[in-house]
Amino acid sequence: MARRLLEAEDVSKHFGGLVALNEVSFDVLEGEILGLLGPNGAGKTTLFNVIAGTFPPSSGRVRFAGREITGLKPYKICRMGLARTFQIPKPFPTLDVYQNILSVGMFGRGRDRQGDDLKRDVDNALEQFGLADKRSTPAGDLAVFELRMLEIARALVTRPRLLLLDEAMAGLNPKETRELSRIVQGVREGGITVLMIEHNMRATMGLSDRVIVLDQGMKIADGDPNQVCKDPRVVEAYLGEAYVEC
Repeated sequence: MARRLLEAEDVSKHFGGLVALNEVSFDVLEGEILGLLGPNGAGKTTLFNVIAGTFPPSSGRVRFAGREITGLKPYKICRMGLARTFQIPKPFPTLDVYQNILSVGMFGRGRDRQGDDLKRDVDNALEQFGLADKRSTPAGDLAVFELRMLEIARALVTRPRLLLLDEAMAGLNPKETRELSRIVQGVREGGITVLMIEHNMRATMGLSDRVIVLDQGMKIADGDPNQVCKDPRVVEAYLGEAYVEC
């Protein structure tokens, strides 16, 4: 049986009188692709921010690889092997693609990474994500799909055990979405567990081993994609949005 890599227990987050997360509990199993779905404002990115240490929960706890990470700084969580991407990519726009990946890699898991070891990982990332010919291009000059590739490359060069993908398919055309799906599968085949937020329900259902659905800060479903998408609570949550039948 797969081990629990990430555990969230009764996680809540309040912003003044706004309850963004309300006692959310779930596990991520080592080796799986877990989809995190929900309508706009459901609390998905807030949950990522709590997990990755952007801000602490108001209550509850988060454990990663058996260790408590609740309230730790993001760089410490990254060095433990948990990396994330952002819904809006945040590269250094004036640095070229190579420098963007290199600058993040030194915060990778296990040690201060310098020299040939890190440079080799950067070169491999450039090849893996089709960015080799953009090596010297400023990040601010990249197209949307290239920015997505750079964002994922920057996360993976830290050598994570768990990758959090925040709406990586947003703004992509169907061909690019298929390519990104192939890449996510490849990441998992490389031994990295994936937790992904997506609005593209069809793509998420096809990729994920299991899905969780949030609505108004609460978990309303957790299980097999084919069962979850037929759950009446999930259908109701997506009414008026781009609900896709399985």
